[in-house]
Amino acid sequence: MDIDTLIGTIAGCLSTAAFVPQAWQIWKTKSARDVSWAMYAVLIAGVALWIVYGLRRGALPLVLTNGVILLVALVILAMKRRFGDGDAG
Repeated sequence: MDIDTLIGTIAGCLSTAAFVPQAWQIWKTKSARDVSWAMYAVLIAGVALWIVYGLRRGALPLVLTNGVILLVALVILAMKRRFGDGDAG
């Protein structure tokens, strides 16, 4: 693995890991009150384009890490839909 691939892989893993605490907090509290639909819509669009870019460039770390980010973002939005403000219990 060359240094650029290693840097890209580490960066992708860190970027992906950044979403895990948000997902865990929503799951734990059963509330997604402070999660913004608009922010996640823009994020998902951007991540989808990164995946396309990575596929076109043959950059597997870019595709894989953004694929995981996309999955976690969709899970967060699913929890937002299910739990909303946490009032419905």
